[in-house]
Amino acid sequence: MSRNRREDLLSSLPRHEAPVVLVDNASTDGTVEAVRAALPAVTVVPMPENRGSYARTVGVRRAGTEFVAFADDDSWWAPGDLARAAAVMRAHPRLAVLNARILVGPEERLDPVCAEMAASPLGTPPDLPGPALLGFVACGAMVRTEAFLAAGGFDRVVRFPGEEERLALDLAAAGWGMAYVDSVTVHHHPSPRRHAPEQRRTAIWRSRVLTALMRRPLPEVFGVVVAALRGGAPERQGLLRALPDVPAALRLRRPVPAGVREQLRVLAGSP
Repeated sequence: MSRNRREDLLSSLPRHEAPVVLVDNASTDGTVEAVRAALPAVTVVPMPENRGSYARTVGVRRAGTEFVAFADDDSWWAPGDLARAAAVMRAHPRLAVLNARILVGPEERLDPVCAEMAASPLGTPPDLPGPALLGFVACGAMVRTEAFLAAGGFDRVVRFPGEEERLALDLAAAGWGMAYVDSVTVHHHPSPRRHAPEQRRTAIWRSRVLTALMRRPLPEVFGVVVAALRGGAPERQGLLRALPDVPAALRLRRPVPAGVREQLRVLAGSP
């Protein structure tokens, strides 16, 4: 999935060791033509408009493989680790999402979220290869296609960023497992062509509000709305940006079962 990052793609795509499906979200910088000319082995799927993370769902369907590893236009899997991750998935049939270790920038700093995942209070169930998760980072994840599509993939409502939460909740509700596996690595060299931090916070809060409407009990939805109102300008703007999609979110509303809510309470540190 990419949009208007032609130069980043021309640098990162040759690093991938497996067949690549690039779903382009209506770029206007000549991405599609440039990739097709420079890297004809890449399957390029142009979208007619920017559909956010739903483009990944399109890519998974197009790939048609047992597993799909996601990568952003500024990330790639370490040499040999795609095959290693697939072997881990095959050895753990309940595993729907494997989240790799993510190293950031040329200095290869461990992404702080990886330290959090490694210390997951959900523990390590015997049928998973690492600490159990109730979320993941898409650019560092390999998914089991069967589970991903059965759970609806990434949807058209939440879009991007923060798209992982709704999917993770649905996978957990269906009994699938997600785990952090630090024996496989993804390199992430953040593109300079990124949204300002305030814009990203706004987009994340939009996703948070819509995901809560779709999957959380009503008191928790109220809590998310109050937190947005009490936050700064980006949080309040995120709430406003969610409003046009509230009807669509409500049509897809399906609160998660008690077992998943308990996992959420454990992650939040509640008794």
